[in-house]
Amino acid sequence: MCSSCGSKVHGTLLETRQNPVVALVGRSNVGKSTLFTRIAGVHRKMGNWPSTTVEIGSADISLHGKDLTLLDLPGIASINAASPDEELSLNLIKEGKPDLIIFIVDCASTARCFYLLSELIEQGHKIVIALSMDDVAQRRGINVSAELLAQELGIPVLKVNPRKAQGIIELTQTVVDELEKPASISQRKIFINSIEERVEWVQKLSAKITVRSAFKETTSDRWDKWLTSPVFGPIFLLGVLWLVFQSTTTFAAPVQDWLDIAINQHLANFVHRFTEFNSILDGLVVGGIIAGVGTLLTFLPVMVFMFLFLSFLEDSGYMARAAVVADRAMRFAGLPGRAILPMLVGFGCNVPAISATRALSDARHRLIAGLAVPFTACSARLAVYVFVGSVFFGRNAGTVIFVMYLISIALVISFSFIFKKIFVKDAPREPMLIELPPYKLPTSLLVLSDAWIRIKGFLREAAGIVVITVIAVWALMATPVSGTHQFGEVPIADSAYGKLSKAITPAFAPAGFDDWHTTGALVTGFVAKEVVISSWAQNYSIEGSDSSQGNSKLGEKLISDFEKSSGGHTFPAIWAFLIFLTAYTPCVATVAAQKREFGVRWALIGVGLQISFAWLLAVAVFQIGKLFL
Repeated sequence: MCSSCGSKVHGTLLETRQNPVVALVGRSNVGKSTLFTRIAGVHRKMGNWPSTTVEIGSADISLHGKDLTLLDLPGIASINAASPDEELSLNLIKEGKPDLIIFIVDCASTARCFYLLSELIEQGHKIVIALSMDDVAQRRGINVSAELLAQELGIPVLKVNPRKAQGIIELTQTVVDELEKPASISQRKIFINSIEERVEWVQKLSAKITVRSAFKETTSDRWDKWLTSPVFGPIFLLGVLWLVFQSTTTFAAPVQDWLDIAINQHLANFVHRFTEFNSILDGLVVGGIIAGVGTLLTFLPVMVFMFLFLSFLEDSGYMARAAVVADRAMRFAGLPGRAILPMLVGFGCNVPAISATRALSDARHRLIAGLAVPFTACSARLAVYVFVGSVFFGRNAGTVIFVMYLISIALVISFSFIFKKIFVKDAPREPMLIELPPYKLPTSLLVLSDAWIRIKGFLREAAGIVVITVIAVWALMATPVSGTHQFGEVPIADSAYGKLSKAITPAFAPAGFDDWHTTGALVTGFVAKEVVISSWAQNYSIEGSDSSQGNSKLGEKLISDFEKSSGGHTFPAIWAFLIFLTAYTPCVATVAAQKREFGVRWALIGVGLQISFAWLLAVAVFQIGKLFL
């Protein structure tokens, strides 16, 4: 039974496998994911392992004519797990018994890797060793002999550089050859009775296969003195983030304009020719799906550029330094440094970020981080930021997005600090332990692969929950609740959607955006934040405007309505709206993830706190802002 989720499914799934299973195993930051991407190529998939919330890479591939399943397991340091994701890896290794383990060793830090290797050898697994980062080790004056290591252990050992595709063919051929063999009889047996003996064995082996010259300070060492410093580190991080957001909006704008015209004008007009004979069908397809989903898809270029930039930074090794810089702020909030990692995941999507809190060893830290994660500005909110920023701030949209991400970080820290003081007063303090990978020129394959996985997630939202929500919103708009109107021919004011939106609108008057178009969009945004844009497009389209009006016409209507609802204080109102959007519950999927991790009680408490926090902040921003603007 898995100690991380109480399920026996992990071992069972591997035991009923049809193809051999090869698992990539090793410590964190030794190059597992890069090697996995290089071997798996386009077959690479990322997803939660069944009955868990831990994400694992998998691929069904054929190597030299042999079909097999390749797994990229979360990093582990030893067979004594320190977190739920390590427990899953160990469960899959111990109970699932993969047919072969590719064990990755960092040549620049062999001793740290050999400790785990000795434990796996003792368990009798069939192993192939891949020596990675040999180029980094040599720059540090370290030379590791693959031949000596193979002789000492009786295990195939190969040097690989997946970034440059070096040694990959030899490694995959060795894997296939080893799979064809019975349990290895040449592999040495090791017998270790204590931790002291294991440490001694590791040190002797590492010394025997390694030749060290005089220590050389690497470029990474020199850069880290500046990029992780208490003063220059945060300044550089803020500069990088601003550059990413400003570049994203600048590069994406021309493509967005082209998509806007293609979808909201040409496609809408083309489809209208075939649906105009039926007002209900025309309203659903043109005024509903195309106006809603189509408007959202115009922000796909933004997502593409954003994910490419972030994947580039991650693969370069800088994101680990960003975690070190942000660690000081996390400590102020009462969270350990490792909590920054789920927060970074949250800027992509809050759902896997909540799952990533399982990497924290203390349950109290997991609870604080899990309820604070929804304040991170996920990619769904990014689409709304870009749209609102472009409409209200023009060329300064990138700076507005940058400020919203800073506000998001401040909300995470503030909420964590307050929540800890009130609900979890006895949470311990832990030091941050993180291995900094060397700086490197990102590999185009890995950057494109990571970006494509994230883009696919965005497209799945557009093709799944967003389409369903758009149709549901259209149905509410088409359903009369007063008067003698027919379905599909009802003024918006008399529809179910209009009545619901107007019923909650007064609550937002103190925040300056008590307009039913916007409050209705926020209600549907509880399902998924991307739907806010779709709902706006539907609201104005169904109200009688030209369905092919595009984003520019929609923006004009938004500016007009925000000016009216705010009494002329447009900018304080739009900032209040953006802050509310950032702070209130991101989506139902996030709530479901919180329920799965922490139970119904804490999930509901989280929703209540998020909405209350969001409303209070929005009101404060508008009331104070209108005194000056």
